[in-house]
Amino acid sequence: MSTGPLPVSGPVIGLDLGGTKIDAALVGPDGSVLDRHTRPTPATEGPVAVLDALAEAARAVDHGAHAVGVAAAGVIDPRTGMVTASTDTIRGWAGTALGAGLADRTGLPVACDNDVRATAGPELAALDGDATLLFVAVGTGVGGAVAAGGRMLHGVAGVAGHLGHLPSPEAAGLPCTCGASGHLEAVASGPGIAALYGRLTGRPVDRLQTVAERAAAGDDDALRAIAIGATATGRALGGLANALGPDRVVVAGGVPRIGPLYRDALDRAFAGELLPLLSHLRPQAPRGGADAAVLGAAALTATAPLHHPHDQKQNL
Repeated sequence: MSTGPLPVSGPVIGLDLGGTKIDAALVGPDGSVLDRHTRPTPATEGPVAVLDALAEAARAVDHGAHAVGVAAAGVIDPRTGMVTASTDTIRGWAGTALGAGLADRTGLPVACDNDVRATAGPELAALDGDATLLFVAVGTGVGGAVAAGGRMLHGVAGVAGHLGHLPSPEAAGLPCTCGASGHLEAVASGPGIAALYGRLTGRPVDRLQTVAERAAAGDDDALRAIAIGATATGRALGGLANALGPDRVVVAGGVPRIGPLYRDALDRAFAGELLPLLSHLRPQAPRGGADAAVLGAAALTATAPLHHPHDQKQNL
């Protein structure tokens, strides 16, 4: 799927780095995907192995690419190309020179940003020039991106947009992956909903899909766990919408794809928080579909700082 032309003269590579897999795509100047490759993320082997795997994924689709864009897990500062903070999903990831390290390995200029913020880039580009966008991705964690006045917000060290670390009444007392407690991610992420089901039933489950299957079979506790997670996300987004007055609100990620039960509960909670002037707003699915992350990564090569081979002395 294409989200429109990229303002570059030749093909570029888009890389989507997650905790379990790396998706690579060669993207043409018209925004079309010309080639694809997927490989596992060596998340437990350290940052050198991850950078090597990213470079191998890039080479697998490199047919004359001009640059590489990386949408990566963690807190990424696109200006320095550094991973400034990270959970333990990728071991030792914090402190990695992502931009320069990958540029040295590929011989190509590299642009990088947080995965959710990169995915939100084409959404922002499709709106009017001074638009405000609120974008959340609900999956293994809860990530986000915020744009105001047509500009994506990055914040200090690239931390802006981490919506999963908003306080949430539904998560009161629950530990969060960041080390604090009571944050949205603890109850709204896929693992958070699965853990909630385990607390409600005394029967732990290892994945959200199990909860979704039991909900589809009429399990009241599964229905309740999904509704609570969705409601928490909807309430948080509604409150943020009141603060920001966005033109568009996007809900992406694997959790919303479990079905209408989740989306309906989220939509109701979102609408219930809105000021009357915003009553027209409804959360939308991302325009880019399954290719949204790699297309957003590719678009970084035209919008984010480029890190060139041998730019820095502290490359991994």
